[in-house]
Amino acid sequence: MNYYVLFGPPGAGKGTFAKLLVEHKGYYHISTGDLLRKEIAAGTPLGLEAKSLIEKGNLVPDEVVCGMIRSEFGANAGVRGFLLDGFPRTVAQAEALDKILADMGAELTRVVSIYITDDEVRRRIKGRAAVENRADDADDEIITTRIRNYHEKTEPVINYYKAQGKYFEVVADGTIEQNYKKVEVLID
Repeated sequence: MNYYVLFGPPGAGKGTFAKLLVEHKGYYHISTGDLLRKEIAAGTPLGLEAKSLIEKGNLVPDEVVCGMIRSEFGANAGVRGFLLDGFPRTVAQAEALDKILADMGAELTRVVSIYITDDEVRRRIKGRAAVENRADDADDEIITTRIRNYHEKTEPVINYYKAQGKYFEVVADGTIEQNYKKVEVLID
């Protein structure tokens, strides 16, 4: 079983590339954002708590996200492999993921990081807001908070995985198709 992390700042294309990898390679895509949006839409207590945090550009607590990930692994044990999108976002989450996988007798296969500049993050998120009607993606202050959170809390995960020899980076400076080919090479 393969376990991949698609890594990068908001708007880097993790979800887009995951959908293409699901279509072409048959992996199962776990998007923490999608899982949280499902909880929010259902109006569950977790969804209401998550909505309050997300609307301010903040991260949802680790124990909540880790529980959702563990549940998704267990509910989809018969798939070819997993693509994690939006997780881990902190070193603590990376350590928790290692523990979840170790408890299952597995380990992370590889981290594929998609690099774009902060200016590109802003451009892409604003474009996504218009297409997907996501109000949180249209607010400049929230976008700034997300970028700051990424640099302060998520980028340290890079060194965590570099130390394990599992970190590989793609500079997403081409078309979606060109960038996908770069990602696909690292997944293959």
